[in-house]
Amino acid sequence: MAIRVLAPEVVVRIAAGEVVERPASVVKELVENALDAGATSIGVECRDGGVGLVQVSDNGAGIAAAEAATAFERHATSKLASFADLDSIATLGFRGEALPSIAAVAEVEMVTLAAGDAAPAYLHLREGKVVSRGSRARSGGTTVSVRNLFRNVPARLKFLKSAATENSHIARVVSQYALAYPAVKFTLTADSREVLSTPGTGRLLDAVLAVYGLEIAGSLLEVVESKWSGGAVGVGGLVGAPAIARASRDYLSFFVNRRWVNSRLLAGAVEEAYHGLLPSGRHPVVVLNITLAPGEVDVNIHPAKSEIKFANERAVFAAVQRAVRSALTASAPVPRLAEPAPAFVAPAGVVQRAPRPLESLLDTPPAAPATTPLFVLPALRILGQLAASYIIAEGPDGLYLIDQHAAHERVLFEQVMTERGQQRVAVQGLLEPASFTVTPPQNEVMQLLAGELAGFGFSLEPFGERTYLVRAIPACLGRNDWAAALRELLDSPPGGPGWPEKIAQSVACHSAVRAGQTLTDDEMRRLVRDLEQVGTPHTCPHGRPTMTHLSLAQLARQFART
Repeated sequence: MAIRVLAPEVVVRIAAGEVVERPASVVKELVENALDAGATSIGVECRDGGVGLVQVSDNGAGIAAAEAATAFERHATSKLASFADLDSIATLGFRGEALPSIAAVAEVEMVTLAAGDAAPAYLHLREGKVVSRGSRARSGGTTVSVRNLFRNVPARLKFLKSAATENSHIARVVSQYALAYPAVKFTLTADSREVLSTPGTGRLLDAVLAVYGLEIAGSLLEVVESKWSGGAVGVGGLVGAPAIARASRDYLSFFVNRRWVNSRLLAGAVEEAYHGLLPSGRHPVVVLNITLAPGEVDVNIHPAKSEIKFANERAVFAAVQRAVRSALTASAPVPRLAEPAPAFVAPAGVVQRAPRPLESLLDTPPAAPATTPLFVLPALRILGQLAASYIIAEGPDGLYLIDQHAAHERVLFEQVMTERGQQRVAVQGLLEPASFTVTPPQNEVMQLLAGELAGFGFSLEPFGERTYLVRAIPACLGRNDWAAALRELLDSPPGGPGWPEKIAQSVACHSAVRAGQTLTDDEMRRLVRDLEQVGTPHTCPHGRPTMTHLSLAQLARQFART
């Protein structure tokens, strides 16, 4: 096939497809223009999922009548003057592609009034060309109406979803910018029905209340705006308590210098901060604004401007992770503080008999936990055991049900991490070396983990191609548990917590008392006392809750006493 130069109208529509993917893309570009114009009130209206109509009105600076038509020419912008300006972009838009791209695939009308103009300017465009102009009544600011989206691009039109689905995408865009700019009043109307209205008070919590509702807004913890990574990265916003975690990542909202972005780096930093507080498959509610010098972030990655690159990814990751973790730690839902119990450590090199898990509750004082500050639970009175799995306890504010396995797992995890950190891990020597055979993939992980496993008390010697002799194991592991713990580690997928934490989790899990194991009153009391001394008593190392609480007020309601 011969090489030919594409016709200008084809080039325009191809380029428009990079910017305008669906009606929500139109809303995003027009809202960003309004924000760049300094608007404090933005109204969005859509019909038929945004295909019939998208209209965005603002009270911003407006466009001078003499420049209104120029705004629809490709790469026409007021936000850049030279190539060097790309290194210090402080606006949401800058490429000069939004308006011409929208006009190429829809019918557009614009009414705008800038300060100093005697009358508003009006333009009507079809297929990117001005078909009429004049003046229409309106106060200062701009209104852009987009009709019949993709009418001249049927291939794109047929891939759109239902009107309800497209409306949900539009609502997400408006919601995100309402969270990014709480000082701006946003309204969204879909098919004559008000979907969203934010007060524009400047308080992030007020915007969250309008977007997410009272349940989430009432369970958020403040990340006080502060500088991290040597003052290079600012982090502020709100993060949700673990109790309101969601099943998807849709509630992760990240803004870099107020720009809404999708970032695996930021999502990874937040989930690392929540590690150990959320079960697998649950994700936090987060609204964070990251501020840094414009030269430290590259926003010129994609025409949609939703992807960015950081000059120093390590510093940004660390700043976000520490800021969120600090907020979670400082606002942990526990009532009082206490000093750690006296630490118990075995002398270096001493081999001691591994006690059974139940006996360890009575005979082995817990090591000082590694987590600080140290939070404790209210004083609890043990009432009994339910289904040989849950400890029933009474507190000053109601009834507590404690998962005995998860609670013991948390206690042992912090003990193991403390002993490992002090390099005084208690070990149990086996009377006879035991052989342990691994698969080829497991053997690759074993080679990587040999040093870490030794630091936790495993003594392993190669014995053939994929067989090892096990001579010693951590003291808290029973003889029947060490093989399962090792195999779990060798099958662990990459990512998540570091290997020391994974090893401690596996050792603690396979050492802890099991569901279905009957405990005496003394054993239950010792377990609860040990749980009071750990830094994070409300979750096990894997993020599962260790307890649930039924308040006196809830009990009263159940029995119709209120």
